[in-house]
Amino acid sequence: MKIIDNLKDGYQILKENNISSYKIDCEILMSQTLDISREEVLLNLEKEIKKKEREIYFNLINRRKKNEPIAYITNNKCFWRDKFITNKNVLIPRPDSEHLVEQTLRIIKKNQTKRILDVGVGSGCLSISILKERPYCKCDAIDLSINALKLAKINANLHQFSDRIKFYKTDVDNFYNDKYDLVISNPPYINKHKIKYLDSIIYEPKIALDGGLDGLEVIKKVISKSKNLLKINGKLVLEIGYDQKYKVTKFLKEKNFFINKIIKDYGNKTRCIVSTKIN
Repeated sequence: MKIIDNLKDGYQILKENNISSYKIDCEILMSQTLDISREEVLLNLEKEIKKKEREIYFNLINRRKKNEPIAYITNNKCFWRDKFITNKNVLIPRPDSEHLVEQTLRIIKKNQTKRILDVGVGSGCLSISILKERPYCKCDAIDLSINALKLAKINANLHQFSDRIKFYKTDVDNFYNDKYDLVISNPPYINKHKIKYLDSIIYEPKIALDGGLDGLEVIKKVISKSKNLLKINGKLVLEIGYDQKYKVTKFLKEKNFFINKIIKDYGNKTRCIVSTKIN
């Protein structure tokens, strides 16, 4: 059968299972199956594919129809300007988290030497994206999950940054390494009772989502500990939930942080806060 016929069959299966992105998903999965780019798939719609390739493709389609995220099926995800390996041990890098990278790059000039701490490193996409554009900076990265750290190390090696990132398995509460110019973090901030309503929850790690009863448990830990980990006038770049702005800014002020800016995401919802440690 031709590529186009298999794509159409895939469209039908995913559409019937309420996958709204059924067209692009099928094209990505065909690209994965044939090991060619999505553009090449669309340029070769009349090409015949082998029986074995068809079997592989529909195995992937069957995983996607159960709502398994594309990034876990293909084991990669584009973020900022690069592609990162992903698996079920880490959150999938999301476009809205690129605001943390953008704000950090605005703070650090290209020729500056800064020490960065990444709290909850996950796949490593934040640190690696920043270090790629700021060649004189170094980063320490912490995470509670040994499997997340393994993946972050793989991504660091893949992008040739293993000499500029050090990894530590620890909670931020138990980290006493040094003073940093910047702390960046995309911590768990979902109310634990709301997690079960998320589409991807059966696939993404709960440890990376669960922010406690009010969603602020880990955020408050990161803020409190950053007060000790940051140098005077050091910056904290923090991702938060869309409805947490007032509580988080209040807590930051209580801990003697000055609020520099609050950034909205691509959906026009509050997503990132940049603040400065005053004393």
